[in-house]
Amino acid sequence: MSIKNTMAGKVVLYTGAAGGLGLGTTLRFLERGATVVAVDHDETKIAALSAEADKVGSGRLLVTQSDMSDLTGFRADLRASLKETGGFDIVINNAAIYPSKPFEEFTVEDHQRVQCVNVDAGIVAVQESLPGMKAKGFGRIINIASITLSGAWPNIYPYVASKGALIGLTHAWAREFGAWGITVNAISPGAFPTDAEAINPDPEGYNRHVLAQQSIKRRGHVGDIANAIAFLAAEDTGFITGQTLNVNGGWVMH
Repeated sequence: MSIKNTMAGKVVLYTGAAGGLGLGTTLRFLERGATVVAVDHDETKIAALSAEADKVGSGRLLVTQSDMSDLTGFRADLRASLKETGGFDIVINNAAIYPSKPFEEFTVEDHQRVQCVNVDAGIVAVQESLPGMKAKGFGRIINIASITLSGAWPNIYPYVASKGALIGLTHAWAREFGAWGITVNAISPGAFPTDAEAINPDPEGYNRHVLAQQSIKRRGHVGDIANAIAFLAAEDTGFITGQTLNVNGGWVMH
């Protein structure tokens, strides 16, 4: 079987699919023949994703503009997509927000909103996907964590806490869902040059810092994450579950 159609017949639910690390992986799935339900809230980024997808053959893109801080609305959007696709084979929980300020300036409401988008929306996605996965005896759930959990970045504590929660969910779901042929893993990206870096007041200094920390002396690119996600989503990696794959150029090692 050609790598071009290794995902033919598979339906991928991808949150935060239009920005940062999401766009490149979405295109990778389309290139390999998958149907991708791309969920994002940013209209401009969605338009850019759709334009890029038009250049890719084989797969099918279904775009859902959804506010994942509204869990009721998000669940309704997922159910509409489920009716159209018949079920999700692969779920990638990637959507995240990352407000930055000192700990004492965060309110409880700030914290709760980050957890809602970064964690609770992922729970809703899995709740809606799980019955179909169990019925098929197949499923791949991939949670996107972050190097910030290991590196303990300052001024983004709700984000760091949310990524820790995703690792915990990865372990719990892997144990609970394995009997149905469903694997659950996490990918922990390092420091990639995406929109998230815009919160850093000294981008050039930050770039030097990243390269100094990494064993591999180049910045990561979206293809590095796309390759890792495609690997864990494949049918022939069904004996890998409950694991966190660090994709960070050798910055943090486990």
